Amino acid sequence: MSNSIKTLAAFGLVVLMAACGGAQEEEFVVVQPEPISVEPTYTGKYK
Repeated sequence: MSNSIKTLAAFGLVVLMAACGGAQEEEFVVVQPEPISVEPTYTGKYK
């Protein structure tokens, strides 16, 4: 009985490690840079 409990515990530990500690892929995030200058907006003829 003790041998089967140890086997089940070892199998459960292997399953837990495979589920939680699997190969995690890193996300590749591309961030668009802010424009250096802002285009002027139309505010009216004489403002």
